[in-house]
Amino acid sequence: MPADPRDPRDPRDPRQRRAARKKPITVDRITDAALEVVATEGYDALTIRRVAAVLGTGPSSLYAHIVNKDDIDDLLIGRLYAEVVLPEPDPAAWREQLLGVYTQIRDLYLKYPGVSRAALAMVPTSLETLRVGEGILAILLAGGIEPRTAGWARDALSLYVSAYALEQSLVRQQHRHRDRHQDREWVLSHEELLARFTALPADKFPQTRAHAAELISGTGPDRFEFALGLLMNNLRPASG
Repeated sequence: MPADPRDPRDPRDPRQRRAARKKPITVDRITDAALEVVATEGYDALTIRRVAAVLGTGPSSLYAHIVNKDDIDDLLIGRLYAEVVLPEPDPAAWREQLLGVYTQIRDLYLKYPGVSRAALAMVPTSLETLRVGEGILAILLAGGIEPRTAGWARDALSLYVSAYALEQSLVRQQHRHRDRHQDREWVLSHEELLARFTALPADKFPQTRAHAAELISGTGPDRFEFALGLLMNNLRPASG
């Protein structure tokens, strides 16, 4: 029997066929699209309108699932934290465990340029983000750290990791810009920075000149572990 031309569900209508093929907007698809934007264009390009464009829809379609850009940030960090593996807290190895967890977080941030900015000043609601926060707190408490100190330490460690990843993302962005435009002033190499420090006036910068090599030594991961160690090694068990 031929379809009734008055039937709005007429399968011969190309608009109906396109609508049938169109996937529904879900939280997971919004998160996928947001990660795609950050991975290909950087965090600065992330807007509700840009995410909607990737999904092939209008911004209003997203508001059934999110309220604003902050919600997208929460979804992004939650998706990344879902990959973090938490150890069973060990009182004898709590510093090593913290370093391991935060190294995972650092590496996840570095996969998506600038995404750690989403974690700064964010009040998490994602269960995965809260799961990781709970795990970090449990490790600190297992190490005998007093609860308030553990909470403040978790905030300080997390802030450093976010800032470290953001700085690395900015440096990589500058390198890409220099490569495109052959502008060597954007990013100094190790040798160029050493030459600048050692060329400073000796009467005004004696320490910088004398210790220039030490000041710029070490890799990013070396400095990452050093900074976390500074914070963790100043934490003392409550009974200590």
